[in-house]
Amino acid sequence: MEGIVYIRLRNRVQVKEESLVKLHQLAQIIAPEYVLEELKQIPIHQVTAKDKNIIVIDVMKVINSILNKKPQLDIQTIGPTQSIIEVIYKKKAVSFPLFICVWLLLFIGAAMAIMNFHEDVSMREVHQRLYHFVTGEEDPHPLLFQVPYSFGLGLGMILFFNHVFRKRLNEEPSPLEVEMFKYQQDLDQYVILHENKESMKHIDDN
Repeated sequence: MEGIVYIRLRNRVQVKEESLVKLHQLAQIIAPEYVLEELKQIPIHQVTAKDKNIIVIDVMKVINSILNKKPQLDIQTIGPTQSIIEVIYKKKAVSFPLFICVWLLLFIGAAMAIMNFHEDVSMREVHQRLYHFVTGEEDPHPLLFQVPYSFGLGLGMILFFNHVFRKRLNEEPSPLEVEMFKYQQDLDQYVILHENKESMKHIDDN
């Protein structure tokens, strides 16, 4: 044996279309210095149009590719046994009028959702009662509560999502980012299990 090589596959990597994915892109590598650079350049997968946008690479394919180049190495794997390659295709530029239309639809939809919620919970009546409780007077439009409430609602959404446009307020992830992370984990797990099922079916058919 020349030496021990430790391989840890990354959970998900992004590459451009028609890329040649090499080992250093797909995995973290610990190996003797004299062989490390050569290992990093070992090709693992050539992305083609048939691959579409998701490719699952099994650790056995990685080990096989390494042993084909360096059969004398002792390979030890750590961590996940599959890695997902996400192929990023060139996106078509979105026209400015279409962007404005989508932005207006989202803005109006969000405004309607907030107004319908306030109508369902009788928010105006709540403000009127609070105004009467504090001042002892009746007012059909208690702006003393409605104006601060409106600003507070916007500020609360900024704090909840932890973003002002593209600027992050702090390093703590927002609840939406946490849910998106959980969704991505579930999606990756499904893709890996589905790929394994398809591979087993192909073996059985042969």
